Amino acid sequence: MPEQLDPESVLREVAGLEDRIEELRRSSELPDADARATLDAALVELELAVAALQAVGGERSGAAGRAAAAEDERRVLKTVFSDAPVPLFLLDRDIGVRRVNRQAADLLGTSTGYVSGKQFTAFCDLATRAPLRSQLAAVIRTGRRCRVPVRFLGGGRPVDAVVTLARVWIRGEPDPMVVVVAGPTTTPVDDPAPTSRPESPSRAPARAAPETAATGVEVTGDEAVASLVHRMDVMAAVTEMLLDEPVFNETVAVRRCARLLAAELAEWVFIDLVPQRPAEGGGQAAGVRNGDGTPRRHVVKGPGEDEGAEDAARRLAEVDPAPGTLPWTVFESGHSALRAHAEEADLLGSCEDGRPVLGVIGATSVLCVPVTDGDQTIGTITLAGSGEHGPFALLDLSVCQRIGRYLGLVIRAARMYRRSAEVAASLQASLLPRTLPEIDGVELAARYTSATHGTDVGGDFYDAFPAKDGWGLVLGDVCGKGEDAAAVTATARHAVRLVSRWREHPGEVLATVNEALLSEDRFVTAVLAGIAPNGEGVRVTLGIAGHPPAIVVRADGVIRTASRGGVPLGLFDDFEAGLDTLDLAPGDTLVLHSDGVLEACDVARRQYGQDRLLETLAAHASGPVDGMLGAVEQSLLDFCDGDLRDDVSMLALRVLPPTLH
Repeated sequence: MPEQLDPESVLREVAGLEDRIEELRRSSELPDADARATLDAALVELELAVAALQAVGGERSGAAGRAAAAEDERRVLKTVFSDAPVPLFLLDRDIGVRRVNRQAADLLGTSTGYVSGKQFTAFCDLATRAPLRSQLAAVIRTGRRCRVPVRFLGGGRPVDAVVTLARVWIRGEPDPMVVVVAGPTTTPVDDPAPTSRPESPSRAPARAAPETAATGVEVTGDEAVASLVHRMDVMAAVTEMLLDEPVFNETVAVRRCARLLAAELAEWVFIDLVPQRPAEGGGQAAGVRNGDGTPRRHVVKGPGEDEGAEDAARRLAEVDPAPGTLPWTVFESGHSALRAHAEEADLLGSCEDGRPVLGVIGATSVLCVPVTDGDQTIGTITLAGSGEHGPFALLDLSVCQRIGRYLGLVIRAARMYRRSAEVAASLQASLLPRTLPEIDGVELAARYTSATHGTDVGGDFYDAFPAKDGWGLVLGDVCGKGEDAAAVTATARHAVRLVSRWREHPGEVLATVNEALLSEDRFVTAVLAGIAPNGEGVRVTLGIAGHPPAIVVRADGVIRTASRGGVPLGLFDDFEAGLDTLDLAPGDTLVLHSDGVLEACDVARRQYGQDRLLETLAAHASGPVDGMLGAVEQSLLDFCDGDLRDDVSMLALRVLPPTLH
């Protein structure tokens, strides 16, 4: 006859039944789920539901006899726990561990104190947990003993065992308890743990050295040395990777870090970061969601060779940390967290379909560390493992904490670099015309390429503008880089435009601009061309201030260079410009360029030089003028392998045939 319960107890039974049924449903969806065990557990739950319905309104009977039996069992348990040669666990009604003996602690590879207070199922793999919960509930409710196969997540590797579950009543306890006896195992408890993970021979077991891990188990001898050396190797690899110059990029650094950690320390790696606001600088960061400063998922890395894992990684990359999850808590507090045996299914949140992330990836051990830039927390690194190679330990946490600091500093530097580059690009753009004007009878083209080293704004400038008797073209170069150079660049460019409105000859214009620049600390080289119609062609009057000479590319490919001369602007009171006059026929092209073109060097430190420039221009004389400058730019980048030490600017004018006027 079923034991009778009061209504309050029945409600509690029903609530527990609902939770276990939902967990069974999730467990059945796992790739390695035991269908037979799940079915048996479901039948047990059905029996419990029937028993609970029959027990409404009754009272518990036989209390006196049960109390006497409980006293006997209590004395037996006390002796057994100290002397029994088999692993024993004592669980409360909610399957929390009250006590374990030494053999049980050895089975799990931990200390007795660590196990106490935790959920018993936290020490079992995910496929075992749901059926085990149902069987435990049946034992507590009916008193029938049963045997259940389980897989314990030990300190070094999983241990397969068969456990016997038995209900006991203990004096002073209002509810029944369960004794769990671990029988013969398929993996002997005293077997040495493997020294490497199967899929990566370089990995050492996830255990601490030389004293105790977070789970309390002592690790000594060769295993401790191998574990410590392996983690030192991981730290060295991460440091080298993050300090590598090509990784001066936030996205690249984060993805490489995640890939290395997934290969060496964990099956799954999650890195969550607070994105940087476009308008802010340095290491400051803020979220994209209304600028609320919350982290979002940046990268997820799982077992790359597993197609299912790759699909899961893509889906989990869309699941941002939510309040209450471990990554969120670590981000908010700035303190690392280790869950060697994760008990809460929603520790890492849930997917869109409601399934816990831990269940999707089959993880039972989790650690999370903050990513800090030295001033503030900008994200978290979360490692998750299935327990197949042991739970995470304090040494793993320590290594990841240091990696989190290193990654944070690299991200800070990358964001400062990116912000400086954005400011420099914006400032440089303000010094150049947004578009070139349309001039009757001629076609204009320009190219500007900034140096690949550093983020300072360059001193190159060019412009095309209306002049007193036609149009003017100017191209110049201010000595040095940076904001001071940019100020002189702006002064020189706009002074040339202004003076050209009321001075006719380029030499006179440059002389006036020289006076304006004498108070500056930097000098400027420049070439100024006055453009005026001349029959079917164009007459060009040049004023040169210590700048590389202009180049004329005739329609037939013949090249002529204009004269040199003059001194840079802003140096001497008695300035005198170099002068020259050129006549351009239809199809001829005038090319102005900065000294960055001629002085670009290859790996052997040989300069590009004027000969290569002239050859490239001649080879593209018949093509569009913009294509001609593009060919020079590409030839230059190929020559120096993309490593420009100085800015490069070019401005070209081609006379159009009369039929196109």
